[in-house]
Amino acid sequence: MTTSKQLLTKITSQGQLEINLVDSDIPEPKAHQVVVKIEATPINPSDMWPMFGPANLNEATFNADNGQLTAPVHPGLLPRIKSRLDMSLPIGNEGAGVVVAAGESEAAQSMLGKTVAVLSGACFAQYCCVPVQACIVHKEETTPQQAASSFVNPLTALGMVETMRMEGHSALVHTAAASNLGIMLNKICIAEGVPLVNIVRKQSQADLLTEIGAKYVCNSSSDSFKKDLYKAIEETGATLAFDAIGGGELVSDILTAMEAVGSKDAEGFNTYGSDANKQVYIYGGLDFSPTILNRAYGMTWGIGGWLLMRFLGKLAPEKVGALHHRVANEINTTFKSDFTDVLSLEEALQPERIAQYNAKKTGEKYLINPQK
Repeated sequence: MTTSKQLLTKITSQGQLEINLVDSDIPEPKAHQVVVKIEATPINPSDMWPMFGPANLNEATFNADNGQLTAPVHPGLLPRIKSRLDMSLPIGNEGAGVVVAAGESEAAQSMLGKTVAVLSGACFAQYCCVPVQACIVHKEETTPQQAASSFVNPLTALGMVETMRMEGHSALVHTAAASNLGIMLNKICIAEGVPLVNIVRKQSQADLLTEIGAKYVCNSSSDSFKKDLYKAIEETGATLAFDAIGGGELVSDILTAMEAVGSKDAEGFNTYGSDANKQVYIYGGLDFSPTILNRAYGMTWGIGGWLLMRFLGKLAPEKVGALHHRVANEINTTFKSDFTDVLSLEEALQPERIAQYNAKKTGEKYLINPQK
């Protein structure tokens, strides 16, 4: 065990995406590091921008002889990504497997032979060397596939509820709510009595959430969407939203409904709207079109980005450890993930497979087994 097959991505200054399946040296773990044999790593939406950038994947080709995917990048887009041009970058935010080597520290040695989930940024590989702090140790009966999605979705869902409490809100709105993450968030909110307004795009997604116990579900494709959204926000008092979509007018619609609820009992005229603070965090980019704001919600509001790692950085180590422990204990209940298909590293580079997982369809999630 000296080398590891690994996916590396590069966009050249000539305007070409190159993703290569290469053999990389496995480093010797330092005192507080472990080497994990990766057996399952999910393809998350957050992996796809580092992986593909703005390449035109409709023109992608895969050479099976040298394990390389190529696709053109329009020259006009290169200035947006100049900091990464001509650099070979690892990919894969998270994964899971068994610890096969460890540094000499007690914490590292205690993980030998155990199934762990890792947060790395280089998990699209057969082996990964990470600090012990980047690991969640799972129960003996938990498989790597069950543990594969232990970080991005579970900790984001938990982080939304923690953010709500830290910022003084009492209820939440969530978009793309029938996703794996959205289902986890529903389970958390139902268990903890947190009112949650779910926004989905299809009736089948609304039915799915209703079946698991969601009380407030709004279908954005329905003619009554804005009326339904107002009613749900009125009943829950939600003043905080997390948006996975980004583009379009949905953020504006949410703020408008919050303001309408907040000012419905106001007496007289107030130029600046209600006093209640309304906040929307955009944490995803399912739609990269412009975020359109139709200013009809007063002056007490905010829109910002929300990033999991920056949120975790605000917490005490003990709190982060408690969140990790909860994920490990509930990985097959609250934080259970279902996968549409399991791919090899090579299969993940085939254009027909890319078309499937890059569609980012709600309810579909793909897994890579680098050992396949």
